Amino acid sequence: MPKILPVYRILDFHQKNPSNHFYANNLHIHLKEHQFTNDPHKHDFYLTVLFTKGSGTHEVDFVKYKVKPGALFTLKPGQMHSWSLSANTRGYVFFHSKNFYEERYTNEKLNNYPFFASFGNTSLIELDHATLNQVGALMSQIVKEYKGTKIKADQKIHSLVSLVYVELIRKYSPKQIALNQTYLMQVQKFEDLIEQYYKELKLPKEYAAKLHITEKHLNRITKSLLNKTSTQLIGERIILEAKRSLFNSKLNITEISNELGFNDSSYFIRFFKKHVGETPLAFGKRYHKDLK
Repeated sequence: MPKILPVYRILDFHQKNPSNHFYANNLHIHLKEHQFTNDPHKHDFYLTVLFTKGSGTHEVDFVKYKVKPGALFTLKPGQMHSWSLSANTRGYVFFHSKNFYEERYTNEKLNNYPFFASFGNTSLIELDHATLNQVGALMSQIVKEYKGTKIKADQKIHSLVSLVYVELIRKYSPKQIALNQTYLMQVQKFEDLIEQYYKELKLPKEYAAKLHITEKHLNRITKSLLNKTSTQLIGERIILEAKRSLFNSKLNITEISNELGFNDSSYFIRFFKKHVGETPLAFGKRYHKDLK
């Protein structure tokens, strides 16, 4: 039986100075105090976690990554994740609300950073030794400021978080950084539309019409920035929601099919199997078995 996946808020994490907008900690302390994060869950904030020592796995939206020193993950609100980590795991973690970061800027937005801009981009950024030391030092300062009592701590934390993001964008894979800002804006608009309409609209031409561009140009943009077709991006969002429903709801296959806008459940099953390699029922049984 699928279980209801918890969605955690910043206030759900025990803190000396509770805040709706920011949290930071040394990773081993965070893991010890919040062991519930080992199980699959979501959250309503932006999260950054850096591993400086240890090993294990970190699963984000059904993609399993290896954990090692220099592995850094960025997660957007709504993403599902869990981890299984060695006892000697060390590192840093911080998370914040959208308002915490954007309210201090007029034009700077979190989705201007490629690691937050697209669900199609990987959550993992692998840091070399020099960058690991540099980003680790910044995140260590963030934790100290957060736990301290000095004046203007929020202002300094915000500046340090911005420096972390700047270093990350410099190390992000060149294949995933948009050199053409016009293309980046169009992909962001496309993904926003997918997020809004994926249950109703399934065809690239329907999204292209809303973007006032041709389907051919839409494919050119997505291939250029993400090396994926527009059809792939639409399909991936549908499949992700289907997987979440199979894990996180009591709906049966027909009900999930209807919820996702498929009038024919047999077509939904074929669609799912084409993308995942197994039927929705087989996926649900296997995934819940793996979690036991």
